[in-house]
Amino acid sequence: MQIKQHTLNLLGLNPTGDLGHLTAYTSRRHGTVWFPKSPPLTPPTLWQLRQRDRFRHVAYLWSKLDDQTRELWALAARLANLYVTGYNLFTWYQCTRDRAALSTIERQSGQELEKGA
Repeated sequence: MQIKQHTLNLLGLNPTGDLGHLTAYTSRRHGTVWFPKSPPLTPPTLWQLRQRDRFRHVAYLWSKLDDQTRELWALAARLANLYVTGYNLFTWYQCTRDRAALSTIERQSGQELEKGA
């Protein structure tokens, strides 16, 4: 089932995730797309659990940053012409610790990010 995004915007809704027996996501081309919920057939693997914990930890670290530092990450992403949010950039760095790439982003944006990592 498909509901056009324009219709949902009029109602002030942007549903995503599970709702009863349906799952919804937003597509740029098709608006909100609904499909039958597909529960997993097997329990999560140890690797999946570890990754989920890793992302949960990064989200916790992000929540502990002050607003100025968060805006610094967002500004760096914009000035370096990256098509990601500040949160996405922070998450990428926390997960990869690719200091060489971060140095390039700092140089391109003129922002020092390592202190806010």
